[in-house]
Amino acid sequence: MALNCGIVGLPNVGKSTIFSALTSAKAEAANYPFCTIEPNVGIVNVPDPRLDKIVQFVKPKSIVPAATEFVDIAGLVKGASQGEGLGNKFLGHIRQVGAIIHVVRCFSGDEVIHVSGKVDPVDDIETIHYELALADLETVEKRKQGLNKLLRSQEKKVSDKAKVLEPLLDDIIQHLSDGKAARLMSFDDEQLEALKDLHLITMKKQLYLCNVDEDSIGEENELVEKVKKIAEEDGSEVVVICGQIESEIAGLESDEERQEFLESLGMEESGLSTLIRSAYKMLGLQTFFTAGEKEVRAWTFKEGSKAPQTAGVIHTDFERGFIKAEIYHCNDLFELESEKSIREKGKYRIEGKDYLVKDGDVILFRFNV
Repeated sequence: MALNCGIVGLPNVGKSTIFSALTSAKAEAANYPFCTIEPNVGIVNVPDPRLDKIVQFVKPKSIVPAATEFVDIAGLVKGASQGEGLGNKFLGHIRQVGAIIHVVRCFSGDEVIHVSGKVDPVDDIETIHYELALADLETVEKRKQGLNKLLRSQEKKVSDKAKVLEPLLDDIIQHLSDGKAARLMSFDDEQLEALKDLHLITMKKQLYLCNVDEDSIGEENELVEKVKKIAEEDGSEVVVICGQIESEIAGLESDEERQEFLESLGMEESGLSTLIRSAYKMLGLQTFFTAGEKEVRAWTFKEGSKAPQTAGVIHTDFERGFIKAEIYHCNDLFELESEKSIREKGKYRIEGKDYLVKDGDVILFRFNV
C-alpha cells in the first residue's frame, strides 16, 4: 500500500484550502470547479508531543520529526466514472494513494458555490461513493472477462489464483453495482492477495473530514451529525475542522502566535494536527525514535515490522547487516528521565531479528556490512 493519503471530494468543499493549510503551500484555490487538475503533493510533519518530551531530556543539536504525504486530488462530480469533469484522469490519481480523506462540506452560505446548488452532505457522500464504486466495477468486470484465459493457464500459480477470483469477482460485482464499497465485504488472506493487483479504490481505508464554518467549532452541527451516522455504518473515522480557521493559523509566523490564536478560540491544538495523526494511523504507520546529542529523530515504520526491516528505514545497510537493537521505550525516559536510570532499572533491552518494534521505541541499531 502506498504510504500517502489522497484528499478527495466534490468541487468547492474546501479541499485545496485545507491542503494549503496542511502544507503551508499555496495550492490553487478558486470559487469554481476543477481549479485543481494535476494533483498537488505535499510532505507534512507529523505532530508528536513525545518528540518534544524526548528533546527535553536528551538536548540534541537538531530535531527531525516524522513526515507523511498528502495528495490534493481535483473534485469529482456525478458521472466521473464515465469521464465527466475529466473524471477518469482524477480517478486514476486516487488509485495511486494508500488511503482516502473524503472532505465533506458541512457549512452553508452563498459565498461559495456548491456544485449541485444545495448543501447536503448525505447526497454529496453518496455521489462520491457511487462514482468510486462504478470505477471499481469497470475494473472488476474487465478482469472477469479475461478470467477464462487465466483458468486455462498451464502455470498452476496463475490458474489457482483465477479459481479463487472467479466466485469472488461475481460477489464484488454485485456489491459494487449497489454503490457499496468493496472494503465493507469480508475477505480472507488468500482472497485479499488475489485482489491486490486490481488496486480497487473502494478497498482503501477512508476518513471523513467535515469542513465547517467558524461558528461551528466546538458546537453541535446538524450536518456533521449526518456524516457521523454514515461513518458509523461503514466503520470510518470522522475529523471536524474549519478550513478557513486552519488557513489563518497556517498563515501566522510563529508557534507562539499560533498557540495564542488557538487559545483565543478555546482550542488546545489545530484540527489539522488531529487530521495528520489520524491519517498516519489510518495508513498503518507508527513511529520509532533515535536519540543522541547530535540529533533526535522520529522515523516512520509500518505497524508489525520486525527490527531488521525497521532498521532498513534508516538505511538498507542497517537491515542487510543487522546484528541487534538496543531499545528502551520513550515512556521509560519520561518516567526515569535519563538513559543511565533506564539501564539501572533494567529497562534497557537487547533485541534480535524477531523483535516486533513498538510505537514509541527509542532504538540504537548495531550492524556490520
